[in-house]
Amino acid sequence: MPVEVEAGQCRVAREMFESDVASKALGIEILELSPGHAVASMVVGETMVNGHGITHGGFVFTLADTAFALACNGYDTPAVAARADIRFLTATRLGDTLVAEAVERARYGRNGIYDVTVRRGDDVIAEFRGDSRVIGRTKATPQDRA
Repeated sequence: MPVEVEAGQCRVAREMFESDVASKALGIEILELSPGHAVASMVVGETMVNGHGITHGGFVFTLADTAFALACNGYDTPAVAARADIRFLTATRLGDTLVAEAVERARYGRNGIYDVTVRRGDDVIAEFRGDSRVIGRTKATPQDRA
């Protein structure tokens, strides 16, 4: 069930997610959101299963990356990923509900480090680490496309 965020809190993260066509197409929902912390969920659908009958790792990564993006944009300063990696610990399958919790580990200057744990119920299925970098703006201008 999506969460309500206090008016004025996490504005950049909320606006970013509202414009995130990829996450919306995957059915990703925000469960919790505060500066430096986010929880997002996704149900594994038919188009997310690979030839081995398990969830394609790219979809697990996308869920973790979305939670990471929400957490690092929660301070209302636009931020993007500078680096990210994931460790897959166990497989998931069609119909599984995955929940990714992003937690800030450090913020310094324009940089941040975030850990994201992806779970199916009580089982940890993946661990993700992302480094963020605060940027000046988030939307491309006509000059950027020239």
